[in-house]
Amino acid sequence: MEWVVVVSVLVMTILSLLRVNVMIAIIAAAIVAGLMSGLSVVESIEMLVSGMGGQANTALSYILLGAFAVAISYSGITTILVNYLIKILTGKKTMMVLAIAGVASMSQNLVPVHIAFIPILIPPLLKLFDNMRLDRRAVATALTFGLKAPYIMIPAGFGLIFHGIIFSSMEENGVEVTMNEVAYSMLIPGAGMIAGLLIAVFITYRKDRKPRENDEETLAASMEQEVVTFNSKHVLTIVAIVGALAVQLITKNLIAGALTGIVLMFIFFVVPFKKGEKVVAEGIGMMGLIAFVMLVASGYGNILKETGAVDALIESSSGFLDNNGKAVIALILLLVGLVVTIGIGSSFGTIPIIAALYVPICLAAGFSPIATATLIGTAGALGDAGSPASDSTLGPTSGLNADGKHNHIWDTCVPTFLHYNIPLILFGWIASILL
Repeated sequence: MEWVVVVSVLVMTILSLLRVNVMIAIIAAAIVAGLMSGLSVVESIEMLVSGMGGQANTALSYILLGAFAVAISYSGITTILVNYLIKILTGKKTMMVLAIAGVASMSQNLVPVHIAFIPILIPPLLKLFDNMRLDRRAVATALTFGLKAPYIMIPAGFGLIFHGIIFSSMEENGVEVTMNEVAYSMLIPGAGMIAGLLIAVFITYRKDRKPRENDEETLAASMEQEVVTFNSKHVLTIVAIVGALAVQLITKNLIAGALTGIVLMFIFFVVPFKKGEKVVAEGIGMMGLIAFVMLVASGYGNILKETGAVDALIESSSGFLDNNGKAVIALILLLVGLVVTIGIGSSFGTIPIIAALYVPICLAAGFSPIATATLIGTAGALGDAGSPASDSTLGPTSGLNADGKHNHIWDTCVPTFLHYNIPLILFGWIASILL
């Protein structure tokens, strides 16, 4: 039973690396997990389907955000943005990537819209990336950094939610800790992500991207900038965007915000009513796959949790911890967190699961409350970057693959796994020993 999570995650990973569709890979992993847990194929599928509702809200919000992004692009305002960026950033690849990382970081704390900005901002910039021969893997790592590092390090927005889950999970299991201590405990692991970003930007993906086959004509054509003059439609588009953001912040609901934006775009006649069906269809085309992947991933996570596979893995791992020092114990706990989070695809959803079993182990081994918080938080965050089923990777791919030139696994998941999960393990391990 303890090998269910490991084997099923390996199945998903290997199939994904072999370029099997991510959704099919997750379904296959879920069936393998079910079979290894004693369920039949039919029972596994039924449990998978019953658990898909856990991400229904997220899936619908992504589709509506896709439609809103298409409506915004229809107004032409994104062309103005692209022309401006071409004017000031052409040839400044490093500045471009770091600027994208900065914008992505604000989406977690300052303006907590999560991945909603990606289908609006990134697709219009793809031609600019090609002109600059910018390696899109650098942009993927920048986006994933911005979607993940701020909630790890900064106790505001999504970060406040993440730290609150660590805090409450530890208290429920008998360890007293303050929110300030939780925030302090995650600074060193977060520094590991900063190191990973800098390595990606200044070393790994610094060289020019070689044009792919048939890209030369696209590059030549994209050099011709479309001239768009700022007009009243663009003002109304900005009003719609602000309205959508305001509703999302007030209601704390992405669906309500996206619907508000779409409705305002039609009310203001920025998008003609007759184009409504086309806008929604293109929005589904842009974000529909991500929505279904999130649904299936939720079902897969349901199988792992309901069959007790996650608990069995953590409990069996504790058997290897007897008579070992803190360094070995910390490393094993972090690796278990990596496997579990890659499978479930959600760092927020993983913490309550692992905390119940991590806390007794950490107490017995003599870890301080701050070190325990470091291990729980880092183990929960591990795998979020690099997981085929995580919105921290699906979001960047949704924007970068708008023209079909970006592979989700090899261009997003593998680079983000290498540049963030490895530093997180190293820095989280060091922090757990020092704190």
